Amino acid sequence: MNDTTLLNSGQRTLIDRFGVVNTERFIYLVNTEPFDYTKFRHTLFEGMSHEDICREAKQAKIEADERKTPRTGTPYSLIGLRSFTSAM
Repeated sequence: MNDTTLLNSGQRTLIDRFGVVNTERFIYLVNTEPFDYTKFRHTLFEGMSHEDICREAKQAKIEADERKTPRTGTPYSLIGLRSFTSAM
């Protein structure tokens, strides 16, 4: 996966989860708040077994697939976003 694909996928994921406004808030907070990724990474899966992590990942995939439109495979939240941005 190249950097552009990763950034686009990450943005789509955030928008699907939080909506456009809260995604912007999240990005602002990440850029302005002190953040220690190493510390975060060490505590991210603390107390979870390998099976727990796999189960959550599979469930997240199922939920992401359910949010896509049957015809285009595009997440529903991005359809409104594209309409909004193309009108600008």
